[in-house]
Amino acid sequence: MKKIIVIVCALFLLPTVNASDYAYYGFEPQIVTNYVATKKKLGYVRITVELMIENGDNLQVVEHHSPLLRDAIIAIIGQQPEAKVKSIKGRTEIRRLCEEKVKNLLKKETGQPLIKKLLFTQWLDD
Repeated sequence: MKKIIVIVCALFLLPTVNASDYAYYGFEPQIVTNYVATKKKLGYVRITVELMIENGDNLQVVEHHSPLLRDAIIAIIGQQPEAKVKSIKGRTEIRRLCEEKVKNLLKKETGQPLIKKLLFTQWLDD
């Protein structure tokens, strides 16, 4: 019984994060781009990208810079080899590269990275 009380008390001491502290921005339309294919056939990928914004008040700022961010994501994906695009591990690496680039661009433009995460919520490749 004492352990349960301690756990419950500890939960009340954790800092609270409200859902309103975060916002999501989704690129519309989906991003469609080519990648480096090993065959003579042209490879392409269609992805849905969501940005988790740390403060909902920054949603308009991120939206304002979305063309720059979209271009950076397309450039990164376009440089990737087919093996990386088609593997789960490779996609994770591509997502990480895109997230770093987006954070760096936002920091350069606004002085703050503004986003917490970049998510690929859909990934289709051929």
